[in-house]
Amino acid sequence: MVATPSTMLPLGTQAPDFSLFDPRRQKYVRLSENSDKEGYLVAFICNHCPYVIHLLDHLSESFNLWSEENIQCFAICSNDVENYPADSPRKMAELAEEKDFSFPYLHDEGQQVAKLYKAACTPDFFLFDKERKLFYRGQYDSSRPGNDTEVSGVDLADAIDALRTESSAPIDQAPSLGCNIKWKKGNEPDYLG
Repeated sequence: MVATPSTMLPLGTQAPDFSLFDPRRQKYVRLSENSDKEGYLVAFICNHCPYVIHLLDHLSESFNLWSEENIQCFAICSNDVENYPADSPRKMAELAEEKDFSFPYLHDEGQQVAKLYKAACTPDFFLFDKERKLFYRGQYDSSRPGNDTEVSGVDLADAIDALRTESSAPIDQAPSLGCNIKWKKGNEPDYLG
């Protein structure tokens, strides 16, 4: 497992639109079809990454809660499923059912959405305001597999609180850290060097 940091897309970046398939609900979901939300949270995750597994129970509870509180949450898996079958659409649907996701868990088969967001790792988080401008990007919290820090989601939760109270974006935004996105051979993005 290679620990890869997020790229830290510039704040204020407009959220790239997408239309991706939700294997659990068997339908396409588009970011722009939800225009009345306080914020939009896009998370690149996958089924097999130890960094995602480490925080998954907490993340699913938090995302379900925020979804009820007018933050539109999306989870996206962009991994190469041919070489990582644990991240296949069928397995994604099973995980979403098992963890009772109330938010869509979307399959980025062509990996184009990951590239648009300059996503680098799982998990990788992007929080946009109601105009869909980037307000926060970075870590969920400082907990990692093998360290003694309890999973709390405090960094992302604080950013959501600031967004809702129309405060300034958090000054200290630490990169997320996780497994690298599993790119299809020949599809590796330029921004990763």
